[in-house]
Amino acid sequence: METGVSKPARNLPMALTLVAAGSLSFVALAELLDWVGGAGAPSGGHAALGLIVPACRLIAAVGLLWLACCAIKLARGLASIAEEINRKNNSHDQADIPQRGLLRLAYFINSTTAAVHSKLAQLTPVAALQEQLGDLQLRMKLAAQQKSHLEAVIYSIRDAVIVLDESGRLLMANEAAGRLFNFDNKNSLCKPITQLIDDGGTGFTDLLSRSPHGKGRAKRQQIEFHRHDETRTFDCIVSRVYDQQQVCGVVAVMHDITREKEISRMKNDFVSHVSHELKTPLASLTAYAEMLCEGEADDEETRKEFYSVIQDQAQRLNRLIEDILNVSRIESGLIKVDKKPVSLAVLIEEQLRMIKSYAEEKNIRIIAQKPIVFDQVYADKDMISQVIVNLLSNAVKYTPSGGSVKIESQVDETAGIIRVNITDTGVGIPQEEIEHVFDKFYRVGANKNQAKGTGLGLNLVRQIVEKVHNGRVFVSSTAGVGSTFGFELPLAAAPTLTPYP
Repeated sequence: METGVSKPARNLPMALTLVAAGSLSFVALAELLDWVGGAGAPSGGHAALGLIVPACRLIAAVGLLWLACCAIKLARGLASIAEEINRKNNSHDQADIPQRGLLRLAYFINSTTAAVHSKLAQLTPVAALQEQLGDLQLRMKLAAQQKSHLEAVIYSIRDAVIVLDESGRLLMANEAAGRLFNFDNKNSLCKPITQLIDDGGTGFTDLLSRSPHGKGRAKRQQIEFHRHDETRTFDCIVSRVYDQQQVCGVVAVMHDITREKEISRMKNDFVSHVSHELKTPLASLTAYAEMLCEGEADDEETRKEFYSVIQDQAQRLNRLIEDILNVSRIESGLIKVDKKPVSLAVLIEEQLRMIKSYAEEKNIRIIAQKPIVFDQVYADKDMISQVIVNLLSNAVKYTPSGGSVKIESQVDETAGIIRVNITDTGVGIPQEEIEHVFDKFYRVGANKNQAKGTGLGLNLVRQIVEKVHNGRVFVSSTAGVGSTFGFELPLAAAPTLTPYP
């Protein structure tokens, strides 16, 4: 099958080239003849210039002919190569491949082109690398955001958090840790923790130093720190951080459990005191009941004595249980409060009538002032009556025979309060124990033999006055001279009064 370009099409460029070359040659010869047969040959530089121009045109014509010949030869050679390749492909005769020079050149060009394409194919992963680079940049941005979020979370934790590397140098600490150990949590990074923390001999820094080399992922220990004349207890958890099975750091979280420890201690003390207080009346009730059952009371008078002891101990037990329940209800906010405007003078007069017989038995004189014109308070009548009777009965109990108990009220209209003072000439309270007299189950050691009690009366007074009625209790005393207990309540017209929730 014949391929390629037809002869007229191949000869057309040659014809055009010959016409162009002939035109240039004709113009050059015409100018040369005109210059020779003209009005005389020019002289000097003009003669040389006139000769050079036709000569250049002749040279251009010859060069153009030569280039045309070369181009025609190259075109014919490529055309013959193409025809030979097509002929061999059509005949499927691969054993008789021509070994001519131009055909070898064609194979060389083909193989070189294939090699170049192969190299270019190997360079195509550059686009994939660029895509991977974009993914890495995105991951780095996400990692930076996660790190920022993690730092924000750690800095917002109320517990003290300390992060160390495997060498014991500070990597991160929140403000709570800085305040606890008194160091700048942001400007102390990469410093050894032993230089930043003075644990006061608690062994906290030793615990941090040993953690990277110990066994187990976490250690838990309670540590007490003494700061500014106070002791704070922390539940410390130290965990090791791993990076591909290798320890790369330590994280310590310190939770302040001082309040929890205090509450636990108070609960234990409360149970201990309640058990002790309940044990005494129950023991008396059991003993006298057993004696009655065994017939040890032969006569009526002895039986009446036993009955009286059983009744007294039962009443004591009932008062103890009632006081415990009242204190618990007030502290939990479950007690029902019925507040109304009442006159303190009227309440004081009612309680004095109840306590006078008890005072006369001990030969104690009760001194009361005249009623105040305006002394109304917004209060629960029964609760305030209980406060007054508790303070009056304590004053009488701890005053020796022949002494006196004085009760008086003062109205401070400027402050909008009324103050009630109950002063006795009793045994008094040592100065070191005054601050504890309103605590639960607390009884002054030197006065325990003066009278019986549960240690809940004054605590109940404080709960009623301060928590229920937004008032204040106070005491002043001198051992061997006497004591003054009192309380303050807002007047009914005082704007600062806030109802008990």
